[in-house]
Amino acid sequence: MRQKRQTLDEYIAFLESKGFHFREDALGFIQFGKQYTGAEDGLAAIALEMTLKAQKQFDGSFYISLLEQLKQQKIATRKQAIAFMKEKGLL
Repeated sequence: MRQKRQTLDEYIAFLESKGFHFREDALGFIQFGKQYTGAEDGLAAIALEMTLKAQKQFDGSFYISLLEQLKQQKIATRKQAIAFMKEKGLL
């Protein structure tokens, strides 16, 4: 789907251009999760995408938990994240 690595802000802008709008508190929580876990933009964007796919909406606690797990498992790509989510029964 996405060919190049995007920053987290670019991915959020992409989602908003497709009609998915985040409330201000959700945007703050997304940034907080990234900083809290020490995740890079690419991993935070992957966690955001997987959160939206699994939950059908933004769920802050799910996002942070998923981001922590992805980082702990040293997952770096979207493909690895999808495999992890399927393995855990989340997708």
